Amino acid sequence: MKLGRSVLIGAAVLLAVPSGVQAQTTVKRFYATPNARIANVIWVGDTLYLSGMGAKPVTPADPTKGTPAVWGDTEQQTMGALTAIETALKEQGLTMGDIVEMQVFMTGDPAKSGALDFAGMNAAYAKFFGTPEEPNRPVRAAGLQLEHLGNPNALVEIMTIAVRSVPAAPAAKTR
Repeated sequence: MKLGRSVLIGAAVLLAVPSGVQAQTTVKRFYATPNARIANVIWVGDTLYLSGMGAKPVTPADPTKGTPAVWGDTEQQTMGALTAIETALKEQGLTMGDIVEMQVFMTGDPAKSGALDFAGMNAAYAKFFGTPEEPNRPVRAAGLQLEHLGNPNALVEIMTIAVRSVPAAPAAKTR
């Protein structure tokens, strides 16, 4: 049976045009407070986006003694930021092994004449990734130097993308 040229062209057009039947992706947003201007966590399907996270002070301010907060150096702040990320992931049912991408924003460390302390950041990072306990090594952009971060005491802020892993199907048995 011969198909006419117009039928073949029509069939090709139908195959090339999206059918409109596409999977819907669920988006869930979580805010630190009801009036927050940004979400701190957003799920898009099985992908989790964490807003930039930094460290808390190593030593909080003590108003009774009049002492200011001590924020620590780049390594200490990176440890604090990664620990905060680990906690946020755990709250969402994920681990550091689910991270696929990180963006590390840094400012110059006054104790290093305003230079980036990439070595300090990497020293802390190495305690969380590429270890026997956590072999994951996500893609990363690091050393993106900014003049200031949102917190004037911050030297490091890290944005994270993680994906809920689906367990791999068991391997087929061979004879």
